[in-house]
Amino acid sequence: MNKYPNSAFEKYQGLGMTSQRTRSRLVKRLKDKGIESSEVLSAIDVVPRHLFLDEAMASRSYEDTALPIGYGQTISQPWVVAKMTEWLLDSSIPVKRVLEIGTGSGYQTAILALLVDKIYSVERIPELSVKAQDVLQALELENIDFAISDGHWGWPEMAPFDAIISAASPSELPVELVNQLKEGGRLIIPLGDSEQQLYGFEKTATKLIKTCLADVMFVPMKQGIEA
Repeated sequence: MNKYPNSAFEKYQGLGMTSQRTRSRLVKRLKDKGIESSEVLSAIDVVPRHLFLDEAMASRSYEDTALPIGYGQTISQPWVVAKMTEWLLDSSIPVKRVLEIGTGSGYQTAILALLVDKIYSVERIPELSVKAQDVLQALELENIDFAISDGHWGWPEMAPFDAIISAASPSELPVELVNQLKEGGRLIIPLGDSEQQLYGFEKTATKLIKTCLADVMFVPMKQGIEA
């Protein structure tokens, strides 16, 4: 049986430094670093990360590191993508509808699109959103809606969400995001300025349960939409 989600994935699997073998070595490194979810690891094994980077960076696609994507933004380190996705999906409720703050390159979006029913992805830089949409459409991923928005606002028209994931770090947890999360849902987000920690929040009927997951460094969550 073909392991790829569709024929487009098979078409873009890459050669040499972008090959399936290189991607599978990355998966082994993530396992060694504590990622346990077979579903998350399988998604990383098939998503061609090199498509989400400029050609000049392609040879570094499967290093476990963040890389620049222009506009002062980065594609997240694969371990961080795997850790955030694994934690997000380990929920007490079925995770079907996910809000993503910061489309960025679209790589995290692609991983999630293979694992949940629907992604609502917001980005404040229109050019980045368009570029990511082109790649995601080439991969024939059709369960994603996009919007240009300040990440602090979320996407209230589409709320509530089973889970929310943020690839940008605000100084404080945005209240709007908490309000848009279902009871029983999970929110994972970096918080802080020069020093940041990755936090997971679980929403109950009466409170938010907060867990510190790792020290991280993400781009800041800026106000407004970039013209």
